Amino acid sequence: MTRTINLIFRVVDVALVALLFGMTVMVFVNVVLRYGFGSGIDVSDELSRFFFVWLIFLGAIAAMHRNMHIGFDLVLLLAPRPLRRAMLVVANGLVVVVCGLLITGALQQFDINATNIAPVTRLPMIWVFGAVIPMAGAIGLIAALRMLGYLTGRLTSLPRGGEVAP
Repeated sequence: MTRTINLIFRVVDVALVALLFGMTVMVFVNVVLRYGFGSGIDVSDELSRFFFVWLIFLGAIAAMHRNMHIGFDLVLLLAPRPLRRAMLVVANGLVVVVCGLLITGALQQFDINATNIAPVTRLPMIWVFGAVIPMAGAIGLIAALRMLGYLTGRLTSLPRGGEVAP
């Protein structure tokens, strides 16, 4: 199971690199064409924006997997261990609730965004706004598993905010 999870997050990392590389190449080539030759590729502007959106949302998944999101842990570090576990359960529970709200909202907007067409690429806008669905699903799943880990005592927090099995 661990190999499968590591493979999934390896695929996410490779996708992040590919998106960043694609964005960089498209923007660089467009700048050279515009300033050097007085023309440009219209599709590259729009695609680089789409790539950026996916880069942000996939990056959020990678950051959640590595427990690298910004957190205010002063109160957590000062709390006694049982209270700390309870606070981590509540925090991860709130993340699950917010991810559920994001998925619900994205699904409600699905039909609208599937019929809206991007002006240059002619792609349905669900390819942009739909990025929230895998992001919220993955982050919600990670948070739910962490919440269960804290509830059962399989996860404990380190002084620096990381997580390890006891």
